[in-house]
Amino acid sequence: MSKKIQIAFIIFSFVFFQSISLALENFYEEGKKKYDEKKFDKAKFLFQRSIVFNPKEYKSYLYLAKIYNSEKNKEKEEKNIRTVLLLNPTNEEAVFILMKIELKKSNYLEVKKSLKLFTNICKNLCEKEKSILESLKNLEPENDS
Repeated sequence: MSKKIQIAFIIFSFVFFQSISLALENFYEEGKKKYDEKKFDKAKFLFQRSIVFNPKEYKSYLYLAKIYNSEKNKEKEEKNIRTVLLLNPTNEEAVFILMKIELKKSNYLEVKKSLKLFTNICKNLCEKEKSILESLKNLEPENDS
C-alpha cells in the first residue's frame, strides 16, 4: 500500500509542478498579448502576477516599464528599467530606454556610461545610437578654461 501512495505522491507532485510552470509562462505570454492589443491595465496585472511567481522574469519588468511610460509615470518606468538591468545587465532595449530617461534628466555622465555599454551590446537597436549621440552633443559640458 505504501508503494502506491508513494507513486501517487510522485505523480501528483509532477503534475502540480508542471501546472505551476505552465501558469508562470502563461502570465507573461498573456500579458504580452494584452500589451500588443493595447489593453495596458490587463497587461499590467498579468505582468505583475508573472513577477509574483517568478521575480527574475526581466521581460515582465520591461513591459511594465513600457506601460508606465505610456501612463507618463516616469518614476515607476525608471524603477522597472533599473530592475531589468539588475537582472539582465546586457538588455539593449533597457539600456536604450535608460539612456532616454537620463537624457531627459540632462544626466550627461550616466548617458555616456550607458552609451559605452550600449555600443558593445547592441544587435537590433544600433541605428538608434546616432539619435543618442546627437542628443548628447546638446548636453556635453563646456570646458571653462
